[in-house]
Amino acid sequence: MKTKDVEQMLRRVIDPELGIDIVSLGLVYGIEVDNEDVRIAMTTTSPQCPMGEALVGMVESVLEYGLRDGTTSVELVFDPPWDVRMADRAALQELGLIPR
Repeated sequence: MKTKDVEQMLRRVIDPELGIDIVSLGLVYGIEVDNEDVRIAMTTTSPQCPMGEALVGMVESVLEYGLRDGTTSVELVFDPPWDVRMADRAALQELGLIPR
């Protein structure tokens, strides 16, 4: 398993409020792969986000489905605080913040 494989799996996790995947939004701060064990550090758009635990659950589900063996660990972090500038260009376009 490679970091890029995990990143592709995480693109299936869609923020339910914004309708954009968490990788494109810049919510994934880190991916560590050690053989079949995967650790994710991620955030939400704000510390008060009501969907935080749901997003963590979605990440865990996607990874557990995609990984045959190994363990999954997801840590919700808020440092640094998420900022819309962390989103990629396509996400910013989708949000209407920059022209297409």
